[in-house]
Amino acid sequence: MQKLLVQSFGVSLDGFAAGPDQSLEQPLGLRGPELMEWVLPTRSFQRMHGGSDDGETGVDNSLAEAGFGENGAWILGRNMFGPVRGPWPDESWKGWWGPNPPYHVPTFVLTHHARAPIEMEGGTTFHFVTDGIHAALERAFAAANGKHVRLGGGASTVRQYLRAGLIDELHLAVRPMLLGMGESLWQGLDAHALGYEVYKTIPGERATHMFLRKRG
Repeated sequence: MQKLLVQSFGVSLDGFAAGPDQSLEQPLGLRGPELMEWVLPTRSFQRMHGGSDDGETGVDNSLAEAGFGENGAWILGRNMFGPVRGPWPDESWKGWWGPNPPYHVPTFVLTHHARAPIEMEGGTTFHFVTDGIHAALERAFAAANGKHVRLGGGASTVRQYLRAGLIDELHLAVRPMLLGMGESLWQGLDAHALGYEVYKTIPGERATHMFLRKRG
């Protein structure tokens, strides 16, 4: 059965998934990159970004690798695709990642402003969805050909899907740090009342990995 999954999603101990003041120069906001320090040294991350095979191969690496295993499509919020706000001024912005993004499958971007699909190197095609989270999920499931769909974020997009009860499982990489402010994952949510439970916890080298799923 196909599932909608949140995987390897970095959060601080106080529940923030990005720092304040996100910008072109600071896509994760101030101090936001600290949320990803658990994955940066891993072999999985190094390979994905054109590095060597000399990265670490411990628990953090194994869980990062598992996040890319059986995904047939992705869903991203517009902020995850780029810093452009409002109507698209032109077709020049094609994501943070250069000509070969790390997705390699159809990727659906939530937006209020239509745009033609963008075919990138490596099998990634960005599709821009203007009719909401349910439509994006329906299209992603169809494009995934029976595989799971990964929800990449950001926090606001994850909250929308949680509130609608559409996420089947979440893997949160909880960093031992306090951001104090920024984009809160849990703002306005009662995850227990929405039917979610923590069913597994795995200590890693630089993060504690917590796994949530819908009860029953």
